[in-house]
Amino acid sequence: MTEQQGPIDKQTEGRHLLRSVKTALELAIVARAPADIVNRLGRVAGLLDATIQLSNDASPADASPANALMPELIADGQAAVERWEAWRRDRTPSA
Repeated sequence: MTEQQGPIDKQTEGRHLLRSVKTALELAIVARAPADIVNRLGRVAGLLDATIQLSNDASPADASPANALMPELIADGQAAVERWEAWRRDRTPSA
């Protein structure tokens, strides 16, 4: 049971992060954030979505490469959202 716990946790974490990344992407587009921020959020959103879909739809053997990518994608997604939040925070007037 423990062996399955890791991939399940990473998949759940990936799905939650995907929602955050997509929201950040939409907000970044509307805020006219720099292209590097928008592009990074878009890239991570696409890769997370594809990886999650492959993991859900493929046989365990076919999903293995997708599962191997998940830790790096999660780290990249978190960094992309943090970068967006820092950019937004720097441009938001404080009261």
